[in-house]
Amino acid sequence: MANIFENLKLLKKDMEDRGWVIDSFIFSYNNEDFIVLVKLFVGNEKKKEKYALVKLEFLRQSDLNSSLQVEANSNALFIDTKTLREYFKIEYNENLGDILRQFKEYFSRFIPIEVVEDKSDDQLRVIVAYLSKSDSENPNKLYCYQVRRNGYKSDGTLAQRSFYNDNKTRILRRILYTKLKNEKNISFCYSENKNDENTDEIILANWVKKQKVKY
Repeated sequence: MANIFENLKLLKKDMEDRGWVIDSFIFSYNNEDFIVLVKLFVGNEKKKEKYALVKLEFLRQSDLNSSLQVEANSNALFIDTKTLREYFKIEYNENLGDILRQFKEYFSRFIPIEVVEDKSDDQLRVIVAYLSKSDSENPNKLYCYQVRRNGYKSDGTLAQRSFYNDNKTRILRRILYTKLKNEKNISFCYSENKNDENTDEIILANWVKKQKVKY
């Protein structure tokens, strides 16, 4: 079963080409639907498995708190059989090895080869929560109210916004992001209070006022 998950390699490349650090798709098994998050290793993030390509997180759609996280590459899911079997409610029997091979073959058919922009509300919600937590931010901060210039690094250059802040804004404030996406040295600021949220026009006007530039 060499390269049974070849689509993961293709999906990873497409994510990198498009600047996404996370994607998702739906996997159906045993009459249940699962949201599968595909996460890239970012920066110096350590891998548990030397040859892992991506991190996968399965979330039971009927209970998003029920999740299973595994590292994976194009030919393996790095997880012990017992954990996999229990999470997906695969009954134990003498032909378990064959059943697990069939499971992996079946799962591989659901993996897309490129980022699919059309997501359900549940998918977007768990993606944004992951991006916020990865950026050490309260996941309830969903309302953009301003942009700010990042500070200077030790080498004297301006720090760039994180991939997580970038991706979060591409999802939550697509038009605003489009106008400012080339300004790599700014970050988008979020509040958990909806009353703090500002329109694109106000955010851009305040930014122009501060920077004395025109968009």
